[in-house]
Amino acid sequence: MIVTMAYDEDLANRIRELIASEDGYTEQKMFGGIGFMLNGNLIAGASRRGLLVRVGREREPQALARAGARRMVMRGRTLEGWVYVDPPALNARAVQAWMRLAVPYVSSLPRKTRPGARRPGSRRTPRGARKAAS
Repeated sequence: MIVTMAYDEDLANRIRELIASEDGYTEQKMFGGIGFMLNGNLIAGASRRGLLVRVGREREPQALARAGARRMVMRGRTLEGWVYVDPPALNARAVQAWMRLAVPYVSSLPRKTRPGARRPGSRRTPRGARKAAS
């Protein structure tokens, strides 16, 4: 039995090597690929279709001038501050340059927590339980 990856494993490994040491780094399967997060904010996504990278509105014109880059369009709507990079333009050096552009921007965003996530050290009250009146 042959198992195929839903994303480009080499691209994912390149991104991982570049940002895994960042505080708040996590990964999550999404969009038919894998998403890389910093402090709960998506910084990049790797799939067989290429690289989705968050650069911010201010850096978008600079990013779109790079080889293989185009605006990110989802369901007919352009997502400002996001760029999609086609696979032929994604050698190791290019991926490194994209992460150098994206990390400072995404690191400047407020930290997000996922719905239902607990902060370290917090206690979860069981469903239906009420706090005792003091």
